[in-house]
Formats: sequence, structure tokens, C-alpha cells
Amino acid sequence: MGVIIVLVLFILLMIFCVVVLWGAPYVPSKPSDVARAFDELYQIGPDDLLVDIGSGDGLVLRAAARRGARAVGYELNPVLVLLSRWFNRRYGGVHVRLANYWRVTVPPRTTVIYTFGESRDIEKMADWAEHQATLLGHRLYFISYGFQLKRPALRSYQAHYLYQIDPLQPPEQTV
Repeated sequence: MGVIIVLVLFILLMIFCVVVLWGAPYVPSKPSDVARAFDELYQIGPDDLLVDIGSGDGLVLRAAARRGARAVGYELNPVLVLLSRWFNRRYGGVHVRLANYWRVTVPPRTTVIYTFGESRDIEKMADWAEHQATLLGHRLYFISYGFQLKRPALRSYQAHYLYQIDPLQPPEQTV
């Protein structure tokens, strides 16, 4: 029995370690920090669809749902996907997907992208968000927790930064 427990713990540890190679480590957010970000930076509501990149245990998804928004989380760690689905089971507008966000297109009505990135990828994440805005054909708001972009933020609150991401102009067609 002890060997099985050690094996299960080893597998769980390896899942968490391997996921860090593709994204940020799992660092739980404080509910009060997320609530304040939604109060101070971007007042999310029923007209919003939030996408959480690296949604972890789904805390940001729940905070958005409590304010009436729909929310979609993308997470690489299957253990966290299961936990998030469990924690968010009573919120009908919340969906959690086991997926690498680099390989997805956000839902068409997305208005906000939230991420706890990390320094090596935060600029690439903003470029990805800009690509998503271009595909969707409308502006997105990008909330970064913990890391600033090189572009100016619309607002900031403690470690949260709000950016406006406009679609790139399509190339002019020559006749």
C-alpha cells in the first residue's frame, strides 16, 4: 500500500513539474486580490466572456461567474483541470478545458483574457492575445497578474495590470 501511495505522489509531482516546462508554475491566487482586480481594473459583468490562460484551480473563473460573466479556462495540468471542474461545477457559465492555449482560438465573444504569466512568456502571451483579437475582429482586454508588458497599461492595481489589445489591421489588398 505504501508503494502505491509513493507512486501516486511521484506521478502527481511529475505532472506539476512537467507542466512548468510549457507554462508558469501553479501559484494559487488570493480571492481578495482577484476580486479587487475586477473591482479596480475591469468591472467584469454579464456582457463579458473571460478566458483564463493557465486557469489552475479555477478561482478566477469563479470570481468572473459570481459577477455574472461567462468564463473559459485553459489548463495544461490534468489534476488542476479536474479540481477546477469540481470547484466550478455549480457555475453553468464556466468551462474548463485541458488544452495548451497556444493551440486554441478563444471563443468568438471573448472580451477579457486573464493570465498569471511569467517573465519569459508574458510578451508572447500579449502577442497571442493580439492575434486572437485580430481573428475575432474586436478589442480585447488583457489582465496580467504579476508581470508587466513593455507597452503602457491602462490601469494597474498592486500586481495586476490591465491592457487594451486592439486587432491588427489586415494587410491591404492589392488589385
